[in-house]
Amino acid sequence: MQAPKTQFVVVASLTLLLALSAAAASTKGAGVHPKATDQSPHIRHGKKTHKATRGGWKRRGQQQISSDRVREIQTALIREHYLPGQPTGVFDQRTKNALVKLQAEQGWQSKVVPDSRALIKLGLGPTHEGAINLEASSDKTAILKSADSSPVPQN
Repeated sequence: MQAPKTQFVVVASLTLLLALSAAAASTKGAGVHPKATDQSPHIRHGKKTHKATRGGWKRRGQQQISSDRVREIQTALIREHYLPGQPTGVFDQRTKNALVKLQAEQGWQSKVVPDSRALIKLGLGPTHEGAINLEASSDKTAILKSADSSPVPQN
């Protein structure tokens, strides 16, 4: 009489153990993701623990204009009467104000200076010296006009 009772307890215990392990496995992936650093998989509530810093991303592109380039820009602004005085090579507030004035007069955005269109307007845009594909350059109309004006030999 002892054997059936013991057998029932063992079967009931195994069933309970299987049910608990199945329940634990089904809740394991529901929103709790432990980090790869073997931290505990507890859910964290409240504010984030790390502070989001402004500018924490990698900065790309040109961060600062060289003093030679600033001097070129200032010389062009002085020539076009947007900037009084002599070029200093320092991208100061006086230079920024002159660029803002130029860009605003042209109807362009004036929040970011210098705008590429302003540099082109000042004659400081890209040069196409030694360009392999002249048709792709921005001043191709001048090249095409000079080609059209030359006489074409007739056979």
